Amino acid sequence: MMNRLIPLTLGLTLPLMGMADEINDNRIAGGTIGGKLTFATDYVFRGESETQDGKVPVVQGTLGWTHDNGWYLGAFASNIKFQDPNLEIVTAPYFGKYGEIGNSGFQYDVMLFAYLYPGASYSNYTELWLRVSKAFDDLNLQVEITPTLDDWFGVDGWKGVNYALHPSYQLAANLTVSGSVGYQDLYDADDAAEGWGHWNLGVNTQYIGLDFDLRYHGSTVDKDHKVYGTQTLIFDDRLVFGVSKRF
Repeated sequence: MMNRLIPLTLGLTLPLMGMADEINDNRIAGGTIGGKLTFATDYVFRGESETQDGKVPVVQGTLGWTHDNGWYLGAFASNIKFQDPNLEIVTAPYFGKYGEIGNSGFQYDVMLFAYLYPGASYSNYTELWLRVSKAFDDLNLQVEITPTLDDWFGVDGWKGVNYALHPSYQLAANLTVSGSVGYQDLYDADDAAEGWGHWNLGVNTQYIGLDFDLRYHGSTVDKDHKVYGTQTLIFDDRLVFGVSKRF
């Protein structure tokens, strides 16, 4: 097979989800500049450890600009570790728009997200993130459909679509329980690709100006999987702890 098969939802999951969450008083050109710095024990993306089963801790950063009308752009970066020694860092510029669908109370978020690997450009690819969410008092539900726009991880002819549901519930002013359940579909003309299910459940709280996240991740990948059958270790269930600072 190939040396590396897939990196994206807060090292915990990619801190994408629009820079709408990063708004503060750093105003420029009709919008706001904000960022986030995260230290975590692992970087898990759709059930997969991006650090070869947590061999190294991760440092992640996001810097972005959000306009008052909902347009946003920015970049994400993280260290990674894979069998391919050229895959040491992922950088990801993104561009998107969020807002409300009419007066329905449903929120949308549409984003282009490009995975770029310095020194390993043969692995670059792009996804289109399509998300709709709705708040029901303290409960929030988000539905995601995320197709690849070019060859998945640079593998000729391979395409993918991630389908996921992301629920969250605010237990207290500074305590939230959240999770995700999804399926990463992966297909090609030769039937060599195969998708997998993934999920996570965790708690997030704020203290002394920091965000703390403790999350358990799992997947359906086993030794019979066409793509990851020889790499099941990176899909083992795992507990991940992260600390973040927003600015």
